[in-house]
Amino acid sequence: MNTNEMDADEYINAVMTQMFMQAHAQFGNAVKSFWFNDSGICPGCGRQAGLVKYKGKDALSINAFIHRKPGVLIGYFLCDRCQKEIFRAAKRNPGVQIARHDAIESNLVAAYQQHMSTLYS
Repeated sequence: MNTNEMDADEYINAVMTQMFMQAHAQFGNAVKSFWFNDSGICPGCGRQAGLVKYKGKDALSINAFIHRKPGVLIGYFLCDRCQKEIFRAAKRNPGVQIARHDAIESNLVAAYQQHMSTLYS
């Protein structure tokens, strides 16, 4: 099956599986699982997340970070505005996190904890 034949959920799962395998290869057992935040809300600002413009074309900004305590790779979409802000900051100072990253990670940790609490309630 190629990407043209995949539905959105299959594509997200394939991307997350690939990112998980890469993270697991690099960090070993520190990364135990993955979860994708499919709320449709940008964790950076609360706007609608999904399609963004990249080099004049529609794209999905699929991102991830490792929530260290449980060892979960958390995937997410950004909105166009947050994606552009992070790209601009990365051009100015490569490898340096900005305040937006902190907000994204904090919001995603809260969303993950909420997700887990609904599984075990």
